[in-house]
Amino acid sequence: MGKIYLVGAGPGDPELITVKGLSCIKQADVILYDRLVAPQLLQEAKREANLIYCGKLPKLHVMKQETINDILITYAEQGKTVVRLKGGDPFVFGRGAEEVQAIVTRGIDYEVVPGITSGIAAPASMNIPITHRDLGRSFALVTGHSKHGEPQDVKWNQLVDTVDTIAIYMGVRHLPAIVKAIVHAGKLADTPVAVIQEGTTSHQKAVTGTLSTIVEIVEKEHIQNPAMIIIGEVVRIGEEINHLTELQQRMYRSPVAEAF
Repeated sequence: MGKIYLVGAGPGDPELITVKGLSCIKQADVILYDRLVAPQLLQEAKREANLIYCGKLPKLHVMKQETINDILITYAEQGKTVVRLKGGDPFVFGRGAEEVQAIVTRGIDYEVVPGITSGIAAPASMNIPITHRDLGRSFALVTGHSKHGEPQDVKWNQLVDTVDTIAIYMGVRHLPAIVKAIVHAGKLADTPVAVIQEGTTSHQKAVTGTLSTIVEIVEKEHIQNPAMIIIGEVVRIGEEINHLTELQQRMYRSPVAEAF
């Protein structure tokens, strides 16, 4: 009997995978990988490794989850070392628990290798701290997508009342409905918001605004999934840091500074 590793590939930048995650990739006989996994990570696999794509797009799944479970189990029962390589962390909106449940029922050895999730990494790439001792002492990771479309089953009222910062995955498509629900739940319309597309990668694109302006800004700038939505006062910290950084860079590039 082989072994299955559920590995978090991190938020997009291939260098942000963990040392253990990279080690698993290098020793794997079979790798089942998702759409958001950096291609550079697959280049670290053995030449003879079997690479199987099983990514998912909205409303378009290359494989059903049950099929993925069956493939993992089949190769493990052949004595192979199998890696299920997922973007971010396997247990953060990654269906990792469903796969573990299927693996356990067959008595197969497995290990979960955590990865850095985009809810933390994407804002950090924009100098937005997901927590701050004055402005953000709590945060919630929320999905902006559900089986039935709009995330109507999210308890927005409770989140608005108890959590300082909300990080929303897969929510750009439903951003107007999300903003409407959060404002209706009591969040002030001038609450700052950041939307970060393909965070930590070379294709990163980000915008900031408020709950009253962000929908229009996202549409104007053509921000698309995959993207993280960060709602909370901590966004202002990132804006301040970025502004100061830009001022410093301008100063060092100025003719007066170059004269010295």
